[in-house]
Amino acid sequence: MKLGARIIKTGIAITLALYLATLLKIPSPAFAGIAAIFAIQPTIYRSYLSVIEQVQANIIGAAFAILFGLIFGPHPFVIGLTVIIVIAINLKIKIENTIPVSIVTVIAILESPGEDFIEFSLIRFGTVLLGVLSAFIVNLIFIPPKYETKLYYRIVDNTEEIIKWIRINMRQVSEYSELKTDIEKIKDKMIKLDQLYLLYKEERAYFKQNIYAKSRKLVLFRQMLVTTNRSLDTLKKLHRLENELHHLPEDFKEILANELDYLIDFHERSLLKFIGKIKPQSTTDLIKEGQFNKQELVDTFMKFKGSCIDQECFYHLLPLIAVIIDYSEQLEHLDTLINSFHNYHKEENELQINELEENS
Repeated sequence: MKLGARIIKTGIAITLALYLATLLKIPSPAFAGIAAIFAIQPTIYRSYLSVIEQVQANIIGAAFAILFGLIFGPHPFVIGLTVIIVIAINLKIKIENTIPVSIVTVIAILESPGEDFIEFSLIRFGTVLLGVLSAFIVNLIFIPPKYETKLYYRIVDNTEEIIKWIRINMRQVSEYSELKTDIEKIKDKMIKLDQLYLLYKEERAYFKQNIYAKSRKLVLFRQMLVTTNRSLDTLKKLHRLENELHHLPEDFKEILANELDYLIDFHERSLLKFIGKIKPQSTTDLIKEGQFNKQELVDTFMKFKGSCIDQECFYHLLPLIAVIIDYSEQLEHLDTLINSFHNYHKEENELQINELEENS
């Protein structure tokens, strides 16, 4: 079992919170550890936003706990009523993610008040706040997220799996049910990949030079995702039309297979060119050689219409041709962006992709 960075950070944040609470001789340091659990975030920027919201939630929880504690006392019914009100306020001001911290603060203050209730409440408020700040410190300095590395290699992994199935499917040796199962898995992976991209997008650059470089990388990674999604669309169409493709004329099947072989080869080369593993001009030369011929593909398809007895077959195949052409256009756009990325602002565009992280 492999432990993720967030799991490790959570453990360290709890340890730090408990250690600082003990060092400061704060009673019931466990509340600091509990608060640290809820404050761990996947990105530094999200951690910054979380601290602001957690402090607000802590203040709300403490204010109402002190108010109701002074008026009604620490009765279990009062604690429950206070929690309901605090949750409602958090929902009203749209910081529902911080509800757990508010509840911890309420319980921490009302669970066993002493004679000096105000002083006791402020100590408990500070204890919870200490846990939140401990988590922020850990988010800030420990195991910085390497989103460029993770994003690139997960795009590569998904693309390679899609390309593998396209090659197998075009040679009509794929098992229908197995491919259907794998397509569903790939779709789930693409959803997670989009979420990872959003986390990378959230991370802020703090210098003007880095801001522009980050913007260019975002455009590139977004286009990589779009292109991989188009390859998945192509695979889904090939899978759904497997029976129709089997009955196509041999010359049309050969042209279709050749064009798809070119596109997936082009796709593989583009991803390698992005990290500098092949020469920048190598994929561009493939375009100049005209190996993907849209006109020939469309002309052959229209000839197939004239000889097609079952017109329904023609209309079923029309979306496949459209998605293949769209796939080719997205690939060419990706290649253009990669060439521009490597030819201009070379110093600013330095990629933070660690080859050692390939299988992480």
